[in-house]
Amino acid sequence: MLWKLLARKIVLSILCACTLLLSQAQNRTGRPKIGVTLSGGGAKGLAHIGILKAIDSAGLKVDYITGTSMGSIIGSLYAVGYSADSIERIARSIDWDLLLSNQSSLRSIFMEEKEEYSKYVLELPWVNHRFRLPSGVLEGQELWIKFSELFFPVYNIKDFSKFSIPFACIGTDVGNGEAVVMKEGEVVSAVRSSMAIPSVFTAVDYNGKRLIDGGLVRNFPVRDVKEMGADYVIGSNVASGLLPSDKVRNAFQILMQVAFFREAEDNKVEVPQCDIYIPFQMDKFSMGSFSDAGSIINLGMHEGRELYPRLKKLKDSLDAIYGQEPPTPERLPIVDYVKISSYEVKGTVKTSPDFFTHTMNFVTNQYYSAKRLANMIRQAVGTRYYKRVTYSLEPQADGTAKIIFDVTENPLTFAKVGLHYNRFSGIGVIGNLTTRNFFFTNSRSMASVNIGESIRLRGEHLQYFGRLKNFAMIADLQFDRFDVATYTYDKYKQDGLYKQNLFRTGGRFQFSSKRSFSVGFGSRWDWVRYTPTISTDFDFKGSNSWVTNFLYVGHNSLDKAVYPRRGLKFEAEAGYVARQSPRIKFLVGGQTIPATDSMISSNSYPRVTTNLESYIPFSRRTTMLFNVQGGTNFGYDKNVLNEFIVGGLTKTFRNQITFAGLQEGSIYSPSLMAVQGGARVMMFSNTYITARANVLFNNIFTKSNYFDYPDFFSGYSLTFAYNFALGPLEISAMYCDQTKRVQSYINLGIPF
Repeated sequence: MLWKLLARKIVLSILCACTLLLSQAQNRTGRPKIGVTLSGGGAKGLAHIGILKAIDSAGLKVDYITGTSMGSIIGSLYAVGYSADSIERIARSIDWDLLLSNQSSLRSIFMEEKEEYSKYVLELPWVNHRFRLPSGVLEGQELWIKFSELFFPVYNIKDFSKFSIPFACIGTDVGNGEAVVMKEGEVVSAVRSSMAIPSVFTAVDYNGKRLIDGGLVRNFPVRDVKEMGADYVIGSNVASGLLPSDKVRNAFQILMQVAFFREAEDNKVEVPQCDIYIPFQMDKFSMGSFSDAGSIINLGMHEGRELYPRLKKLKDSLDAIYGQEPPTPERLPIVDYVKISSYEVKGTVKTSPDFFTHTMNFVTNQYYSAKRLANMIRQAVGTRYYKRVTYSLEPQADGTAKIIFDVTENPLTFAKVGLHYNRFSGIGVIGNLTTRNFFFTNSRSMASVNIGESIRLRGEHLQYFGRLKNFAMIADLQFDRFDVATYTYDKYKQDGLYKQNLFRTGGRFQFSSKRSFSVGFGSRWDWVRYTPTISTDFDFKGSNSWVTNFLYVGHNSLDKAVYPRRGLKFEAEAGYVARQSPRIKFLVGGQTIPATDSMISSNSYPRVTTNLESYIPFSRRTTMLFNVQGGTNFGYDKNVLNEFIVGGLTKTFRNQITFAGLQEGSIYSPSLMAVQGGARVMMFSNTYITARANVLFNNIFTKSNYFDYPDFFSGYSLTFAYNFALGPLEISAMYCDQTKRVQSYINLGIPF
């Protein structure tokens, strides 16, 4: 009897299931539509990639997709045709630090601007007759450029339902706080709007509305994918939700709680509408954990592998009921180039559309790729006249496109503040005032001062000639006052101190054919005064002055101003020092001996200096370093006050040759070369360990009558560094084989 009852129940269950399937088949006109919804969550949203990879692996066809914030980025890329594998490769290769900053790659900056770029802690723009505090929000110029590159294949599709997968994303109207469902227009602007987190990113103007992050009102837009026509919804949610009240401990957490109250309520409505719901547990990551992008993607991959059997079962069930679907062709349109026949520039006030297009070398009726347009945009931003440049392409009837540039200009004047400390220069506050077009158009004038234990002043006027800014004239002046230690010849211990004053003025003409190369010639006048304050057995006292006429060449392809990962920097100068005017006295045993012509030479002499830095990425976290420095004053045996000065790890002053193992001023030489190699490892975000080893070849071509140092030195250093708001903090231990001493070295910030 028992087996008959069991058999009857099984038959009844099968009949019920068949009735349900038949009813569903009758109610539908065809195969059920699959929708995917991806939540916002900042960096945590990178985990969505693992879910999309599982969907691709299962062979499941997605019919609609919605997303908010990071979910809108991942979702839109998938919608326009990128596979999950392609999106993973993109996400792992992106420089997130550069993308999510207001900085541009150093490679896009004009050669004349590179030394000042990203040098100061605080930059205050002059707006409406006063200096304004920075807004603290990101324009995200590199983010706009990256989006424009990625969505270039669909530049001509303005209706998101026409993508290979119909798509919609969510923004928030700052005027009324309501959700805005974006289904048409410029997909670049739509996605950028959806992720515009208040107080982090600037708001975006989109189709007549000003929008911010959609996560404030609808972080998990399941209802929207169902309204698009989805019958079955797969939802991936990386949002952490509200914190328990006992976990809210600071003002920032309170603000975040308040901001997401509405989103938390909306979540209660959205989650139950999912047929497959994937909640991520990501407590150890935050919205800003982009430095852990790889780990977050890996976590998503793990979750995707766990989900795969369920997705595969769904795929097989649908195929069993409705038949197998034909293979999906390549979804991403192939658009390598677009012919641009006309253009429009919006937003220029202080500059002109003609000036803007010439900074990019832009001309119409040529074919442009996404990468070429991106590099041209970077060129315009590299002039420092523009804060943000975006573009859109409008298809024309003849198959060409019109490009519309939307420009936001920088203020012409900035006040800048920095901080620097090391043992040699002491602590100092650096102030800078930079203004453009003050005396003449196409110019930059600036004045800088270092106030602290060392006094330094610098003024410069840079005048560009021609619309393409290839030629420039640079006039400058400088004053330095340093207290410089002297060291014994045998044990290299500090035994004296002198005060050195430098005044320098000059000018040069420069030609820059590319953003990475310059060549020029010029002339400068140097006056140096040397005054011992703690005398040794043998000292100089007095001044010398001379004029140097020189030729120079420079190359700079570094990708960053601080801790570059790749690139080459090369500087070389060949000069001729004209007849000098030495006014020198010797101090021997405390007694003053006036110098004679036989003791001090005033003859002219040729001079060559060179510096080469190279950075090569060895792995994702390791960068190899290589540096060669050298200089020679030919025939410089009885000359003074223009020697090369060896020591220190940070380039700080005139004629310095850095050397791991020696403090600044340890060695003076008229002719030398230093070769250094090393490796820098990023241990954590903004935290580095750098190891260096170097050798110094001394007295190569000329040997001084006054300084008797050995011909060879070798040394090493190990540096811990943390790059934070005030600039890099570096703490080093150094050792030199010749001195047999371990020494410490500390540097904070970027020097004057």
